Amino acid sequence: MHLRELKDIVAQGESDTVEFKKSTGQLRRAGESLCGMLNGSGGMVLIGITPAGRIVGQEIADKTLREVASVLNKLEPPAGFNQIRVELESGKEVLVLKVIPNPELRPYVFDGRPYQRVGSTTSVMPQETYQRLLTERAHGRTRWENQIADGYGISELDGEEILRTVRLGIAAGRLPESTGGDIADILSRFELLKKSDLINAAIVLFGTRFMPDYPQCQLRMARFRGVDKSEFLDQRQLEGHAFHLLEEAMLFLRRHLPVAGRVVPGLFEREDEPLFPLEALREALVNAFCHRDYSIIGGAVSLAIYDDRLEIWSDGALPFGLKPEDLKREHSSRPRNPLVANVFYLRGVIERWGRGTQKIVELCVKAGHPEPEFGEQAGSVWVRFLPSGYIAPHRVAHDLTDRQRELLQVLASSHHMAFRDIRQAIKNPPPDRSLREDLLHLKRLGLITSEGFGRGAVWRLFRKNI
Repeated sequence: MHLRELKDIVAQGESDTVEFKKSTGQLRRAGESLCGMLNGSGGMVLIGITPAGRIVGQEIADKTLREVASVLNKLEPPAGFNQIRVELESGKEVLVLKVIPNPELRPYVFDGRPYQRVGSTTSVMPQETYQRLLTERAHGRTRWENQIADGYGISELDGEEILRTVRLGIAAGRLPESTGGDIADILSRFELLKKSDLINAAIVLFGTRFMPDYPQCQLRMARFRGVDKSEFLDQRQLEGHAFHLLEEAMLFLRRHLPVAGRVVPGLFEREDEPLFPLEALREALVNAFCHRDYSIIGGAVSLAIYDDRLEIWSDGALPFGLKPEDLKREHSSRPRNPLVANVFYLRGVIERWGRGTQKIVELCVKAGHPEPEFGEQAGSVWVRFLPSGYIAPHRVAHDLTDRQRELLQVLASSHHMAFRDIRQAIKNPPPDRSLREDLLHLKRLGLITSEGFGRGAVWRLFRKNI
C-alpha cells in the first residue's frame, strides 16, 4: 500500500470495514474490531490515524510488532491477516492490519468473546447471533457439497470446462497466471479434492455422469401460454454440470423471451431488446445454482416464462436466518455451497460479497421495470421478474416522423408542458390538429403521457423509457 492509497482510504472515513486507532496503545480495542470484521466481510484497522482522520503515524520497533503479534494470537480460530507498514514523510509509519475472513470458521472470538461490527461501531455479539454462527460452522463440516463422491474419478469430469475456468479466472485476475494445466492440481487449488478423492461439489461443477447418483443436477425450463401452467409452448428438462446448465438456460431465454422496445436516450429511437435485462436473469440463475440445496435428491433449478412474468425457482430454503426481504438490501454473503460459489467467483462470474440480489434489483429498475420479487414457498426460493406497465406485448415499430422525434426532444427538456408551450418550442409548428395527432400517436406508443383535460392538459415524457 502506498501513501496515496492510504490517504484515499482515510478520506472515506471509518466504516464497517475500516477503523482508525491513534497508536498501538489501543491494540486491545483494535483486536476487538478485527474480530468483528472477521465475523463480517473482513476489513482493516489503521494504527497511526486519529479518530478525526488525521494521519499522525508512530514509531514502529521490533517490540511494537511483538505486541501486535501477541494481540492477534488472541483471535480464535486463527485468522489470516496482512500486516502492512506505510512510511510517512515524517519518518513515522502507519501500521495497517487487514483481515480476510473464512466464512466456514465463523464465529471468531477475541480473548474468548465474540464481537460484531455494525457500521463504524464494534460491540459484543448477541448470544443469539453467536449460536447461529456456531450452527453454521457445524454445517460447514458436514454439508453435502463437502462429502466424497463415491465411485467417481477425474476421468468423469469435463476437463475442457475445467481448463476454460482457469483461462477465465486468469483473465479476471482471480487466478495466478502460473496456474498450470494439470487437472488434479487445479482441482486441488479449487478445494474439490479430499486427499485424492473427488467431492460432490466437483460433480456439480464439472461432472459428465449424473445418473443414478446425482439426479439433482438438473434444470427444468418451460414457456407457458398465458399466465398459468395449463398449456406448454415449449418445455425442456436437462442434466449437466452447473456451467452447462447455465449456458442452456441463457439460450432458452434468448429463444423465448419477448422482445420489447425502449427509447435510446438522446436519439429517441426505438431499440429492440429482450424484455428483461439478460444480465439480471443470468445473475439470478447463478444465485440459484450456487445457493440451492443439492441434498434434495429430486431437486432442480426451474425457469418458467409466462405471458406476464418470469420466475426462477431453486429447491431449498434461504440459508441461516436470511429472509426474502433481506435480499434487496446489504447482507452478508452466506452461500449454502461455498465451494461451488468460490469456483463461480474464481471464474469471474460472481462477486464474493453477496451483492448478487441487489445487482438484480438495480439492473431491473435501470431497465424501467418494477423491483423483482423474492420469496420462499414449499421449501423453495423463488425470484419473480415483472415487466413495467408501459411495455406492450408486441414489438413496436420504428415509425416516428422527424416532427415526432422533435416533440420527444422538447418534452425531455421539461418536467411537463402545456400544448401552447410545446407549440412554441418546436420549429415550424404544424396546424393544431396535426400537432395533437402527433402527441396522441406518441401516447399510444407509450412514449409520452398526459394529465388533465382540454386547455388545462399537460404533456410529459414517460420517464420509465429513458
